[in-house]
Amino acid sequence: MHETSKSIIRFLHDTRYATRYFVADGIDIGAGEDFLGQYSELFPLMRSCKHWDLRDGDAEILETVHDQTYNFVYSSHCLEHIQNPRNAIKNWLRVLKHGGHLIVVVPDEDMYEQGIFPSTWNDDHKWTFTTCKRESWSPKSLNISDLASEFSDISHLLKLEHLDGTFRYFIAFVDIFVLPIIKGQFLFMLTGSERFNQFPHLFAVGHNMRNA
Repeated sequence: MHETSKSIIRFLHDTRYATRYFVADGIDIGAGEDFLGQYSELFPLMRSCKHWDLRDGDAEILETVHDQTYNFVYSSHCLEHIQNPRNAIKNWLRVLKHGGHLIVVVPDEDMYEQGIFPSTWNDDHKWTFTTCKRESWSPKSLNISDLASEFSDISHLLKLEHLDGTFRYFIAFVDIFVLPIIKGQFLFMLTGSERFNQFPHLFAVGHNMRNA
């Protein structure tokens, strides 16, 4: 509950959210009542942020949104509710302008579902998420690293962060998201490959070093 509000302080501690990521026009997919745009004064380069919810249509398809509409796409705890997350990410990248940022937050299956699926705490969860594991206990697990690689032809994985800084490991089996500060989730960020065409000299150097 109120996961975006819980994340605001962390976003402010990393100045890139204010100077690079939440810039110009964006969309918050699955915003509900806790939408990113309510904090727009904290991100002075943010011009607008539409909050997209059930009334606007299917978050997986974004049927009424034109290609390359937004400079940033943000979604917190929506992807796990979607029938086809791969199709959702494809469409979320579709509406993203070249060089923009897609920022997605999902629960960590080990910290939230804690070995039980369907989820004890939210029976609308259709998927669980992990990373850097050979296999998962969950029959509906998606590995974020693998998922991001499926879109490597049109995007680049800029950030993959495990948010466990305030997770209380000693607490017994409990719904962590009803508690005020606990985190047990992943944040991953994709950016359009077009961004890297702006710095060809950097990649030329990296290529030469790899082949030295």
